[in-house]
Amino acid sequence: MSVQTDRIELKWLGTKGHAADGLGVTWGIPWAEGQLQRDEPLALTGAGGEAVPVQSWPTAYWPDGSVKWSAHAASIAGERSDAYYLSKGAPAAAAGVKVTSSDDEVVVDTGSIVCRLNREGSSLIRSIQRGGSLVCTGGRLLCIREERYATSGVVTRKEHPFSSVISSVAVEQSGPVRAVVRIEGNHKLHAGVREWLPFSLRLYFYAGQPTIKAIHTFKFDGNPHMDFIKGLGMTFKVPMNGPLYNRHVRFTGDAGIFAESPKHLMTIRTSGKYEELFRRQTAGEPVSFDPEEDERFIGLIEESAVWDDFKLVQSSADSYTITKRTQEGCAWIRAAFGHRSLGTAYAGGENGGLSVGVRNFWKKYPSSLELHHTSKEEAELTAWFWSPDAEPMDLRHYDTTTHLQSSYEGFDEMRSTPYGIANTSELAIGCYERTPSHAELHAAALECQSPSLLVCRPEHYYEARAFGIWSLPNRSTSAHARLEDQLDAAIEFYKEEIEQRRWYGFWDYGDVMHSYDPTRHTWRYDIGGCAWQNTELVPNMWLWYMFLRSGREDIFRLAEAMTRHTSEVDVYHFGEYAGLGSRHNVVHWGCGCKEARIGMAGLHRFYYYLTADERIGDIMDEVTDSDYTTVHLDPMRYYFPKDEYPTHARVGPDWAAFSSNWMTRWERYEDTSYRDKLLVGIESLKKMPNRMKNLAVHGYDPKTGKLYDMGNNAGGHLAICMGGPQVWMELALMLKDPEWESMLAEIGEFYNLPREVKEEKLVGGLGKGGYSWPMFSTGIAAYAASRNQDAALAQLAWSILLNDEVGNVHLGHSAQAVDELGYIRPIREIPWIATNTVSQWSLNAIVCLELIGPSLAQAEAAAGSD
Repeated sequence: MSVQTDRIELKWLGTKGHAADGLGVTWGIPWAEGQLQRDEPLALTGAGGEAVPVQSWPTAYWPDGSVKWSAHAASIAGERSDAYYLSKGAPAAAAGVKVTSSDDEVVVDTGSIVCRLNREGSSLIRSIQRGGSLVCTGGRLLCIREERYATSGVVTRKEHPFSSVISSVAVEQSGPVRAVVRIEGNHKLHAGVREWLPFSLRLYFYAGQPTIKAIHTFKFDGNPHMDFIKGLGMTFKVPMNGPLYNRHVRFTGDAGIFAESPKHLMTIRTSGKYEELFRRQTAGEPVSFDPEEDERFIGLIEESAVWDDFKLVQSSADSYTITKRTQEGCAWIRAAFGHRSLGTAYAGGENGGLSVGVRNFWKKYPSSLELHHTSKEEAELTAWFWSPDAEPMDLRHYDTTTHLQSSYEGFDEMRSTPYGIANTSELAIGCYERTPSHAELHAAALECQSPSLLVCRPEHYYEARAFGIWSLPNRSTSAHARLEDQLDAAIEFYKEEIEQRRWYGFWDYGDVMHSYDPTRHTWRYDIGGCAWQNTELVPNMWLWYMFLRSGREDIFRLAEAMTRHTSEVDVYHFGEYAGLGSRHNVVHWGCGCKEARIGMAGLHRFYYYLTADERIGDIMDEVTDSDYTTVHLDPMRYYFPKDEYPTHARVGPDWAAFSSNWMTRWERYEDTSYRDKLLVGIESLKKMPNRMKNLAVHGYDPKTGKLYDMGNNAGGHLAICMGGPQVWMELALMLKDPEWESMLAEIGEFYNLPREVKEEKLVGGLGKGGYSWPMFSTGIAAYAASRNQDAALAQLAWSILLNDEVGNVHLGHSAQAVDELGYIRPIREIPWIATNTVSQWSLNAIVCLELIGPSLAQAEAAAGSD
């Protein structure tokens, strides 16, 4: 069946996972064109040949109607296999998830738990039942808005509580293995009418599993100068049964478990057998007393303090504190402190309870977990994505003016606004019939932080042509090995730099910075266009191709975090900038340049197809028509005043971004209207006197998709360094249009010609500048060299990649220690480092290794002789 075997081998990403008692998993698989038809069933087996029920569905199609990407869900019970195999054939029958709907609720029965979801009101989760016992009687979203007003120079702060209110509930999948329910709504003021902060909550259920995965997204629609978010989270009511000493509270710490009870058995007189009872209590085992024999100790316990409230606050990436109190109005006392919590809390009584874990808990600080009323009939377990113990979110700009000349901020226009941005958090909800052991809860927390995923071997991704043209690692010669070493060193540098510079936090985690300042020994965090990267020169793509060619979990997690951040925080999901994103800046949404390239589907589709993540699917849908937004925000407004065209578009990055959106829409939904819009643009380019090689600015009409030649030969390097070549080369595999391929090759042939030769070959003048940064062109030059069998061009591409001043990337041993008085703590630095350079060098090297790899040794020898 496969281009390599008759079955596709699947391995666990990284380790075999953490939860020993089973889990649900969803993953994606690419298919070579014509390999799988949409009506062909697929079966899953373990390494020993045992049949595993699997649910499969297509997520993208080739133009011939065959499946390009498929998604699969399995519920793994007990010990998992080291490997699984997918092949054509009838899937094993599943004791499936059952979903039933009525006017007021949706009920999901996994066979292990029964979850009732409301269709209206504030409470999203009406109840969760396991084994005949309630483990949750309600779940709703919370928001605390802080109002600030000044009187006589004194700033007064007042808090206003909001809760979720449901607007719609949709069953997106109903089994047999996996069910997905999406709930949408807003946050409503408790004692008022205001509704704001639209939310989406997807809940994922798997057959036989007692766990629920939740993906929570909120979108900001407030005024950053007035609406300060003091707290944002989700709360659950947990029935608490039994005597207080048989109720249990748990927090996961750095490595172990904080385990207490509203009434613990440790007193000043606890000794002998009572010490053993205390150990059993701490382990979560039920304890009991003999009324006569233990009368004195029972009296001591009854007289001891009742601890009703507990909380763990992760205030930074390096510190959390656990506190507790007896009741409201009394002091919180510090119980413990630590470094980085694994971010899971549990509350329960004799009939079991509920655990809630927040993924990336410490990485997206300030976050917290709270348990209240543990001595009452119902406790409240709250997971705060933004902890109310921290200062409120401050989404204002860092200044009241722009700094175009000193900071490279793009335009003089002040368009810094968070209105329309979003943030997504992930929750893991566990339902227990008894208090989990420390090992069980620790495993659940690890699974929450690094969810298990099945992945293909890199060779399968490669042979299926997943995401176009790229290379597998090749160390066949010393020249190849040196390039591979540099690619690996680039990953290691950024892994270390994320940790060294603490690039964490609710609004920052997942992004990296743009430019380094060796004088200050820090990144240019406070200099306009040089701070956060915001997808500039597509480091997302670099990381994803590095994962595809290696299968490494650490690279996957880097790419995953960057995708989640940049697709949400750097992109506008509604409002006047809908579908566009903000260029790099001190504040993620700060730059006046709002462009389609930041949010283009081409950046995010890797994650969608590998994981079938519905939230990323939503975002790719949102940007489909981002070209219409440019009508009122022309990307070239500073250079071309309003004319006869509705707007303007550079062939790249603007039209390249549009084409990535349309290609994705076409393959996901077989929506031929977007294929046709693509073809209209391509036909427009074919008819132009210079076709694409001038990389020009064109007049553009979003209604028709037509591009209009304006006689402008820009030679813009942005066309080839913002993901355009990667998108266009994959599009060529779908279109099979020789003229389109020749146009791409023409760019690679033309880019590095001498200026006088360019002027001879172009229709119209070249003007000033253009065709700068030769290193950026090496991948598209390799495409031309390969297609045209041009050995001289291949040598030129390698020469530039290996020797160009900008492209001369040597990372292996170049980090150096900074003088201990030169920075606030000991660090190592690479003084010349720039994310633009590293990401583009790596992307181009990956393409060159594939297309012109055999000529590398010759090029390196020539460079050495020079």
